[in-house]
Amino acid sequence: MVAWALYDCSNNGFVTPIQTFIFAAYFTKAVAENPAIGSAMWGNMISLAGLVVALGGPLLGAVADRAGRRKPWIGVFTALCIAATFSLWFVKPDPAFAMLALVGVCIGTIGSEYALIFYNTMLSDLVPNERTGRWSGWGWASGYIGGLACLLLAFFLLVGDNPLIPIGTGDAANVRATVFLAGGWYLIFALPLFLFTPDTPATGTPLIQAAGQGLTQLKESFSHVRRYKHIVRFLIARMIYNDGLATTFAFGGIYAAGVFGMSAKEVLIFGIVLNVAAGLGAFAFAWVDDWIGPKPTILLSLVGLLVPGTIMLFITSKLWFLVVGCVLGLFFGPVQSASRSYLARTAPPELRSQFFGLFALSGKLTSFAGPLLVGWLTYLSGSQRVGMSTVIFLFFAGGVMMLTVPTAAHVREEVAEGNPADSPQ
Repeated sequence: MVAWALYDCSNNGFVTPIQTFIFAAYFTKAVAENPAIGSAMWGNMISLAGLVVALGGPLLGAVADRAGRRKPWIGVFTALCIAATFSLWFVKPDPAFAMLALVGVCIGTIGSEYALIFYNTMLSDLVPNERTGRWSGWGWASGYIGGLACLLLAFFLLVGDNPLIPIGTGDAANVRATVFLAGGWYLIFALPLFLFTPDTPATGTPLIQAAGQGLTQLKESFSHVRRYKHIVRFLIARMIYNDGLATTFAFGGIYAAGVFGMSAKEVLIFGIVLNVAAGLGAFAFAWVDDWIGPKPTILLSLVGLLVPGTIMLFITSKLWFLVVGCVLGLFFGPVQSASRSYLARTAPPELRSQFFGLFALSGKLTSFAGPLLVGWLTYLSGSQRVGMSTVIFLFFAGGVMMLTVPTAAHVREEVAEGNPADSPQ
């Protein structure tokens, strides 16, 4: 299980320095024509990547359910993400390189998200139900530790005042070099999963045949959606609040740089502090999930995101922005790990990859909405504070929908008795 959890650590080698902090801030401040246009372009790119993941994720999951093995899929999409990350070295601080940057990050995002579909599916095959919450949480904690370590290495090796590797700042070479650190990190910490984690046995079904069977099964699942009403409501709730999370991740570094005038170094420090808080939160709440269940953990975490998130829209002090941001960060991990835990506990075993494909769909189907709203509200109002208010509404709406979802324990009881699990308890 440690080898499995380390993949979260490896994946954040792309998510944290590339998607959220270092490269995102570099793009909007140095590559794009100006921060407002850069924010809009970045939001459109994230939306496009999300649409591709949303459309392809359920089908890929259904195919994997028919083929059996998960690790070959993880390997292909991991390699795609790493290659795209390395390509970002060629993005120089000039608007002429904006499209190259957007294409590279878009492809990397697609590879990263597709790999996670099959990685998440493995959880229920590796641990008993009563330990699902803690291992899901520890995986998320591992991810935040990985993101933190990447940011620390980037700071001390490349972009700090006295970097250990004095590559120079001409054409932002020191900032661009962080993509090699990110890609290398992903590669190294992904290896234990492939070397030491057992995989589901192959069914022997050829890929083309598995694709046909998967498509048929996906159609049947949609046509019999009433059998899984509890999961449908959960996925809708997650679709909403995860859109708020994705938007926060996509624009966190951009917001810090634009509203508070933080330099690349300051944004990096902010990212380091935020990841410390997020890792601590994910680790601590891993036991809470197994204790009170994933649904209460999700609701508690959403309250923890709403309150400090609202406060941050009105803060003018860098110091208080950092302090309140740490409180906000404590709840990043728990809401995500408990969401993964809920589906792992309630999805039918024979359809687990497919449902985790739908899980990816719920995280991406409307993922264009948050970034798009933030980008356009920022552009039209000229204020990033106005744009970021979008995430508060998404957290609130997702929490309200989550109230209608039955607990995981109730679902298991109803399934065991042969009844539909559709009452929110």
